[in-house]
Amino acid sequence: QEQLVESGGGLVQAGGSLRLSCEASGRTFTTYAMGWFRQAPGKEREIAAAISWSGADVYYADSVKGRFTISRDNAKNTMILQMNSLKPEDTAVYYCAGSSRTTYVRTTIPYYDYWGQGTQVTVSS
Repeated sequence: QEQLVESGGGLVQAGGSLRLSCEASGRTFTTYAMGWFRQAPGKEREIAAAISWSGADVYYADSVKGRFTISRDNAKNTMILQMNSLKPEDTAVYYCAGSSRTTYVRTTIPYYDYWGQGTQVTVSS
């Protein structure tokens, strides 16, 4: 059974760091575009960062640019989101997503057909 499992969320003070991991199992995601989305209470799910199958191309939302770094290790079927200088407005449930439809960076939800269960990130002020 194909699945994505996130880990690494938690509670951190503003200015702190967290490292989210997404482990893929049951299917080889090495040729899939991947992304991290987030959803804050009362808001729509939005893209935070995305990465192509090779890792050569990445995308960051303006709100996280310069603070977050997305990477992947295809040998380990793992994707990482390193989050630094966290702000209270980064508080959200973070979802790992994979797209079997493309190898290129994509930033919109319809492209993604595999989703993790989400991990909570809470940043206190």
